[in-house]
Amino acid sequence: MSVPIVFAERSDPPTKHWLSFYYGDELIVVERAAKARQVPRLLIKVDPDCRVLVQAPADASDEKVLLALKARGRWIHQQLNHFRDQLAHVTPRQYISGETHYYLGKQYVLKVIEAPGEVPQVRLLRGMLEISVRQRSARKVRELLHDWYKKRAREVFTRRLQAALMQSIWVSQGPPLRIQTMQTQWGSCSPNGRITLNPHLVKAPRICIDYVVLHELCHIAEHNHSERFYRLMTQVMPQWERVKGRLDGMAAVLLNGVV
Repeated sequence: MSVPIVFAERSDPPTKHWLSFYYGDELIVVERAAKARQVPRLLIKVDPDCRVLVQAPADASDEKVLLALKARGRWIHQQLNHFRDQLAHVTPRQYISGETHYYLGKQYVLKVIEAPGEVPQVRLLRGMLEISVRQRSARKVRELLHDWYKKRAREVFTRRLQAALMQSIWVSQGPPLRIQTMQTQWGSCSPNGRITLNPHLVKAPRICIDYVVLHELCHIAEHNHSERFYRLMTQVMPQWERVKGRLDGMAAVLLNGVV
């Protein structure tokens, strides 16, 4: 089962090129990442921004990869339509009172207060995200909300990582944690074991955050999305596929919000 959101694995920087094929009347363009490290099997991913990516063993010819892509053409087309539908219903943010924004899986109404004599700030109270600004400005509201999300993300992710480490007996010491905005990734694991998480993820329910954290911790033991990786993932979170589906369903809204 493919992963619509790309979880970056340990790897050298990829060299990319593009393949294409027709499914019905639609030309589907696919980005192929050729990696120095051998990957065990072909993996096809469709991102929420409707990019299609394929990762294949280095010795697999483009012709062979295209045959595999065409065999999965119907699934790729369905995923593209799914994410197009989601994107069509995402309303561009205006950062004005009355909008709703997510935090830990719940929606909060944005309330912008013009307070010339006060220090600009963001507060979460009584079901609202209250933002005080000296002068009404969508750009300033966006910046304040962005900074608030990043601060909350570090606090929440640090706690969830510590909790996940209690299940991850293969990790000898807590890995360093970095917060970095990414357009198509929830998280990644570097070759030296550093975990990077997307601040957008703090908008998702806690169980979804735990899923991403555990996913990246499993990469410390298993570098690929191999059968051993998925067995390990199932051991630490038996319901991970259901949780993943829930997160995938929210991806377009969460990733196209603030930041």
